[in-house]
Amino acid sequence: MRDRKIAQATHNILAYRIRLDNGSICQDNDDDGETAAGKRLGHLLQLVEAENVVVVVTRWFGGTHLGPDRFKLINNAARQALEAGGFIDDQAKSTTSKKTNRK
Repeated sequence: MRDRKIAQATHNILAYRIRLDNGSICQDNDDDGETAAGKRLGHLLQLVEAENVVVVVTRWFGGTHLGPDRFKLINNAARQALEAGGFIDDQAKSTTSKKTNRK
């Protein structure tokens, strides 16, 4: 890899969701050792109905254990990238935020 920082990353977590010409969806994920994180990214793509997108969240271990909060941080980073790229519409934003804010 050309970027040393990325090459030294602890985890490159990814998920993709692509609509094929026949209308079916091709999707998969990889957690790169961050157990269950790829599956959670894939689930986010399904919830917001994002299509024709690949999202990669890179995480470095800096000595602080994040515990279960790491999943929230990873998903928030992915969501921000999807919003910035225009892959999440306003309806998807309100639908997932309503689910997230339930108690």
